[in-house]
Amino acid sequence: MAALSRWAMLETRKRMRVMTDIHPSLLKRKIIHVDMDAFYAAIEVRDDPTLKGKPVVVGGSPNSRAVVCTANYEARRFGIHSAMSCSRAYRLCPTVIFLPPNFAKYYDVSFQIREIFRRYTSLIEPLSLDEAFLDVTQNDRQLFATEIAKRIQRDIFSELRLTASAGVAPNKLLAKIASEMKKPAGLTVIRPAGVIPFMRELPLRKIHGVGPATEKRLAVEGFRVCADLWSHRVEALRTQLGNMADWLAPRSRGIDDRAVEPGRVRKSLGKEETFPVDILDISQLDIELDRLAIAVSRQLVDRRLKGRTITVKLKYADFSQCTRSHTRSTAVDDAATLCDIVRQLLRRTEAGSRTVRLIGLSISNFGDRFE
Repeated sequence: MAALSRWAMLETRKRMRVMTDIHPSLLKRKIIHVDMDAFYAAIEVRDDPTLKGKPVVVGGSPNSRAVVCTANYEARRFGIHSAMSCSRAYRLCPTVIFLPPNFAKYYDVSFQIREIFRRYTSLIEPLSLDEAFLDVTQNDRQLFATEIAKRIQRDIFSELRLTASAGVAPNKLLAKIASEMKKPAGLTVIRPAGVIPFMRELPLRKIHGVGPATEKRLAVEGFRVCADLWSHRVEALRTQLGNMADWLAPRSRGIDDRAVEPGRVRKSLGKEETFPVDILDISQLDIELDRLAIAVSRQLVDRRLKGRTITVKLKYADFSQCTRSHTRSTAVDDAATLCDIVRQLLRRTEAGSRTVRLIGLSISNFGDRFE
């Protein structure tokens, strides 16, 4: 009996040491990130069983400038992915079935999914039609976060015949990474004590906000996985990475203190890219802008938003910046129109005569929504 008591005491002390090593922010919240699997395409296959097992793309005609909104997993095996041009998707898989998007239907399903979320918490931050953060730290049913995630997946499948992947973690950063680990229909749980082991070998590219160009820049400095940053003080990292060091250093350790924001109103949407090598060729910049326009269009459609003001941002090799904007009389959300406008705006800059290190596209002045 005395030996058992000593063992219990040692185990308690061990747990207490582990808890003191955990960053305090990791003990504040329980966050779930729910991400639907191939959402648009999954709805179409659900509603037309003859499509089951076949490669399906929701987008436009392969003979147009349309882009892939969603590809099901059968299509993804051929290398097809969201934001790819439909013409390229066809070249990769000539047997793929192209379906026009039905956003009214997708919005209705998204609303039903959010009603399922509301059974468990009112703290819901939608990111798009097919994904959202949920704060379940406190919930009326007094359930563990993992159990809530399982019930949400079960409810979505039994009621809507769709699958969702989920990540459960102490913060938004980790929950989003976790939800991508076991797609489709997967569930990954990261507990506070497991954050450091989880992050240790995680590629920095997995951190939301680290794009391809940033990944290459980090690799040049010898940083490929999160643990590569841990032995460096932030002050030293600043000399190699600039201001990005202050943002990236805590995230490499899984630290993210952002709260779920149910009432957040977005005033603009956009994307930007820093190139690994400065670009002078304006035709290459056109290609980069087209890619950004496709991505921004997807964000607009997901959020049922249209905008009237389109802005192109350039940062030249000497770090000087310029922006050019155009405001339309009618709001826009489609990639083809955005591509046309941003190319015109680009030609109102010194692109082509000055090398460019960063290019960005944003859209604002929202108002029109899908009916």
